[in-house]
Amino acid sequence: MTDPVSASRFLSLVLRHRPDLIGLSLDDAGWAEIDALVRLSQGHRPLTRALIETVVATSDKQRFAISEDGLRIRANQGHSIDVDLALEIVAPPEFLYHGTATRFVEAIRREGLSRRNRHHVHLSADVETATRVGTRHGKPVVLVVRAAGMAAAGHVFHRSANGVWLTEAVPVAFIDFGDA
Repeated sequence: MTDPVSASRFLSLVLRHRPDLIGLSLDDAGWAEIDALVRLSQGHRPLTRALIETVVATSDKQRFAISEDGLRIRANQGHSIDVDLALEIVAPPEFLYHGTATRFVEAIRREGLSRRNRHHVHLSADVETATRVGTRHGKPVVLVVRAAGMAAAGHVFHRSANGVWLTEAVPVAFIDFGDA
């Protein structure tokens, strides 16, 4: 049986980036039938409904959601494939935070934050979360994004079901680098 961490990584891969890897079909909103996911995963990372429910319930980042009827699952954000999460436009707080590694700071100073192969730039509501995100990429640094100023300048923000703030890009003019 696959452990929850390994299962979460596999779910991220197939629900956010590569459903084709196992022949899984997602609808336009990114939902997949749980029974199909369990059946198609068997030759890769064997999943069970119970394991999927455990991953969804215990994930500290709440990366996934199960539909109200309990039949479907989807990733809350972070897709590199075309899905419509039907996210509402939300006014952001004054500041949001972006965790990254020190090795990326010079590029961000030149180019700002871009979504790269994802649909959005991911921002955190607090420094602690941004620090954890940055740690995944190397020595962490937390950049402060003047989100309210961006919104006043016409930039659009969304908040995913698990509280991650999303925007298309963050221009350099709205980033405070602090000691980075």
